[in-house]
Amino acid sequence: MADGSKPPVCAVVGVGPGNGEAIARRFAADGYVVALMARRMELTARLAGELPPAKAYACDVSEAASVETAFAAARADLGDVDVLIYNAGSGVWGDVEHVKAEDLERSWRVNTLGLFLTAEQAIPAMRQKGRGSIIVVGATASRRGAAGAAAFAQAKMAQRALAESMARHLWPAGVHVALIVVDGVVGGPVTRSRFTDRPDDFFIDPAGVAAIAADLVKQDRAAWSFEVEARPFKEKW
Repeated sequence: MADGSKPPVCAVVGVGPGNGEAIARRFAADGYVVALMARRMELTARLAGELPPAKAYACDVSEAASVETAFAAARADLGDVDVLIYNAGSGVWGDVEHVKAEDLERSWRVNTLGLFLTAEQAIPAMRQKGRGSIIVVGATASRRGAAGAAAFAQAKMAQRALAESMARHLWPAGVHVALIVVDGVVGGPVTRSRFTDRPDDFFIDPAGVAAIAADLVKQDRAAWSFEVEARPFKEKW
């Protein structure tokens, strides 16, 4: 328990039918009260009914006012956030000759600015308690600028840099910041519908990503990890 009497609170930001849903289910199973945050409420409202006492909150991570409102409501309903999982991600695919400036800006706002805005809401209580976890779900694009990822890669690289800066700043205060580099195709319903000819072991299992996040939160501070990779065993790397 977070303070010995109430269950700890996990805010999952960017709850979709893949990693986000799997992470929410895993942390609920581990005894957390889960704040389910996403721009659209269809999935989060359903999950809130399945995972009581979880609650759903509308949150557009690219807008500071929306983030502030969502976290204020979650604090009032559930209490301070003990674990923040940042899973929001967005990017338009295309090379530098075909993406537009607004594609780069939108991708940066969702992947990087959103991490900053949500962390800003969670950090004060974590610092005051001397403990907490911020887990960022990243991507291979944080390490390489593929030709067709002109908008996405720059945002994911910026996200990784921000997460590393946060880790260096917050670890000494007892707040564990870590990054999961997802290298491969996550096996959610949308991606599976696009790759119908691929076997199950082609995909990254969202439950496996959720397990990594849960393990990172449980790590002993004497041996914390910053960056952990997740890929299928057949993935070329």
